[in-house]
Amino acid sequence: MDLLASAAEQGRICALAATGQRYLMECAATQPDLFPPKPFAPGLFSSLALANSFSSPDATAEDLRVLLRTALWVFAADWQMDYVASTPGQVDELVRTCVRVAEGGDPATPLTTFLQGIRDDLAERPAYEELQRRWRDVLRRFVAAMAREWHWRAAGDKPALGEYLANAASAASSFVNLTHWIALGDPATLRHLDQLMDIGDEVQRVLRLLNDLAGYERDQEWGDLNALLLGATRAEVTDLIMNSVDVCRKRLDPLRGRCPGAVAYLERQIGFSTGFYGHGDYWGEL
Repeated sequence: MDLLASAAEQGRICALAATGQRYLMECAATQPDLFPPKPFAPGLFSSLALANSFSSPDATAEDLRVLLRTALWVFAADWQMDYVASTPGQVDELVRTCVRVAEGGDPATPLTTFLQGIRDDLAERPAYEELQRRWRDVLRRFVAAMAREWHWRAAGDKPALGEYLANAASAASSFVNLTHWIALGDPATLRHLDQLMDIGDEVQRVLRLLNDLAGYERDQEWGDLNALLLGATRAEVTDLIMNSVDVCRKRLDPLRGRCPGAVAYLERQIGFSTGFYGHGDYWGEL
C-alpha cells in the first residue's frame, strides 16, 4: 500500500472513531451520575473510540455500537468498584447486582441499567441464545476479579505476580471481545470461539501489563495494583509482554485462514495498545 492509500485508510478509521466518540458521549449523557466529568473526560471517549475502531477497521459504525457501549460500561464498572465503593458490602453487592442483571434480572442502579441495555441488545442477536450462558460466565469472572483486587487492596495484601496475572480478567478485554463477537455473529469466528477466547485471555494479560507500564504513576497515586508495585521491574514486565505476544502469534497462526477477521482483531488489539500505552492513558484526572 503506497503512502497516499495508507493515509486514506487511516483517515477512514479516524472518521469511524470520530463517529464512535460522538456515540459514546451521547450514551454517557443518558447517565450523568454514572459518568462524571472527572475522570470521564472527553479524552477517554476519544481513546475508547480510537482503540475499538483500529481493532475493527472494517466494521461499520453500527457494527461497533455494542462493542463501544460495552467498553464504556467496563470503565464505569471499574470506577464504581475501585473508587465509589468504600466497604466490602458495597463491593459484594455490586458483583451480585451485575450478575443478576446479566442473568435477566431487573436493574437497580445506573450501572446495571446500562448493563441491561447491552444485555437486551445482545438478546436480539442470533448467536446470543446459544452463548448467553458463556457471556454471563465471562462477565461474572470480570466483576469477581475486580472485587478480588479491591479486597487485596483493602487488606493491604500484595499478591504474588503470578497470582495477580491469573486475575487479569479484571482488565475485561475478554468480556468485551465475547460481547463484540456475539453481536457481530460472524459464523467463522463463532466456529472457533473456544480457541479465540483462550487466546484472548492471553491477550488480556498483555493488555494488563501494558497498562501497568503506562499507568504506574497513576496507579501509585490512586492506590491501584500494578505489576511494578508488586516488585517486578520494567525489564521483567517487558519480557513477560514479549513472551505472551509470541505465544499469541503462534496460537493465532493456524486460525488465519479460518477466521481471519477475529485473528486480525486480536492482533490489532495488541498492536494498538502497544503504541497507545507508550504515549498515553485512558483515564482523565480525578
